Amino acid sequence: MKLLVNAREVYAYTGGRPFDPTLPCVVFLHGALNDHSVWTLLARWFAHHGHSVLAVDLPGHMRSEGPALTNIEAMADWTLALLDAAGVRQATLAGHSMGSLIALEAAARAPERVSRLVMLGSCVPMPVPPVLLNLALNDPHAGIERVIVHAFSTLAAKPSYPGPGTWLRGAVRGLMRQVLAHQGDPGVFHNDFAACNAYAGGMAAASRVGCATAMVLADQDQMTPPRGAREVAAVLKAEVHRVPGGHFLMQEQPDAVLAALRAALA
Repeated sequence: MKLLVNAREVYAYTGGRPFDPTLPCVVFLHGALNDHSVWTLLARWFAHHGHSVLAVDLPGHMRSEGPALTNIEAMADWTLALLDAAGVRQATLAGHSMGSLIALEAAARAPERVSRLVMLGSCVPMPVPPVLLNLALNDPHAGIERVIVHAFSTLAAKPSYPGPGTWLRGAVRGLMRQVLAHQGDPGVFHNDFAACNAYAGGMAAASRVGCATAMVLADQDQMTPPRGAREVAAVLKAEVHRVPGGHFLMQEQPDAVLAALRAALA
C-alpha cells in the first residue's frame, strides 16, 4: 500500500489484507537500517485477526521516498502524519529498537492518537558506542558486520532455525546491505544510529504517555540490554514480557514475540 505523507510517497505493508481504517489499527515501526519486512509474521497475524496493519518503511528506507529523517522527534511527527494520511484516528504503535523510541515520542506528543504502546528490543536512553557510529559513517559494511556479531544470542543457531531455509545472520546482513544500497544513500546507517544516540527526551516523553504500555525484551540482548529499560518501564508502568534471544528478537524468537504481542494487545 502506498500513501502520501508530507507530500512524499510512503510504503506500508498491510499484512496481506486490504487496509480498513475502521478496524483497530497497529502501526509497526522498524529499527535502524531495516524495513517493513522485519514485521512480516506479526503483521500477517494481526491483519488476519481483526486488525488493520501498517508496517511501514520509514522515509529514505527501501520503498519509502527519502530523504531519511535525522532525529527521533521528526520521525515521531512523521508517524502521526502517517495516521492522518491513512485516515486512522487512533492506533497501537509497536516499535523495535529505533522504532521503539519513535513510538514512545509519538505517544507522548499525541496521547489521544495512541491507544497502546509496545516497545520491543528497547532501552532508554539508547546510546550507540562511538566505534559503531564511526563504522556506520566511514565503513558501513564493517558496521553491519559489527551489528551482526552482537545482534543474536548465539554464534551457531542450528540450521533452519526457526524455520526451514532460515539463516538468521545471513538474512539480517542481507536486509541491512539492501537498505544501505537501495536509495543510493550510504549515510542512512549513520543517520539512524546517530538519531538513537542523540535522543535525550525519552524519560520526559515516558512521563507524558497516557496509554497502556508493554515492553518485549530479549534476555541476551547486547545492543539494548534489558537493564537499560528498567527505569523507563517503571515510569511507563509497563507490562514487561521477557523472551529468550538477542536484539533481533522478532527473527530469533518469532513465536515467543508473537505470543508477547498478542498478550500486550489482548
